[in-house]
Amino acid sequence: MTEIGLPEGVRACLFDLDGVLTPTALVHAAAWKEMFDEFLRRLQGPGFRPFDAHADYDAYVDGRPRADGVRTFLASRDIEIPEGEEDDPPDARTVHGLGNRKNLLVVEKIRTEGVRPYPGSVRYLEAVRAAGRRTACVSSSANAHDVLASAGIEHLIDVRVDGLTALDRGLRGKPKPDTFLEAAHDLGFAPEQAAVFEDALVGMDAGRAGRFGYVVGVDRVGQAEELGRHGADTVVADLAELIGATA
Repeated sequence: MTEIGLPEGVRACLFDLDGVLTPTALVHAAAWKEMFDEFLRRLQGPGFRPFDAHADYDAYVDGRPRADGVRTFLASRDIEIPEGEEDDPPDARTVHGLGNRKNLLVVEKIRTEGVRPYPGSVRYLEAVRAAGRRTACVSSSANAHDVLASAGIEHLIDVRVDGLTALDRGLRGKPKPDTFLEAAHDLGFAPEQAAVFEDALVGMDAGRAGRFGYVVGVDRVGQAEELGRHGADTVVADLAELIGATA
């Protein structure tokens, strides 16, 4: 293992954003809850069962492309609505309308509250670059650029593959490995030369499906065993734990 806790052959590090580099998973969870609770209240009345920002978020939307998150959660409640179009207004009762409403809420929260990165993640990014490795941010979010800029870590990322990239290039979202494979390709490395860093279970699935050289699970919410079962080679509570780590 290297001084950054990775196998010697790993030359590229592919980082998920929300929950790995920044605590914006909390912002996303709050936006999902606000959007879904508004929708469910209108649909089912005051006795509706609210969206759970922990259990429902982890099971149905975390790490997935926005529209997939809407579809997966609604299916869990046996709710069917029209797909609509990608440019549906945020008040439309469609899959894309709900997704666009959620995105508006996230953008508003990021702009008003700002984003601070995890200090341990900043230390690890700096260590990775000092060790001569290339870096990529791989996120399902369409707001990854704004988050990286707000967090002040954009200069530590060589390549960004986000929700906008996926749409433009026709890439499937997690748990498919497409976006991670695209990031490795953009950096000029084969999958076995890259490590994936993820906190979401669907991200673990994507890392394993892509046959990457190493998969690091980041446990922010007490799901270390689940991360391991979904394919993590190692699990840490903070990326800084990998600095100076040995096998």
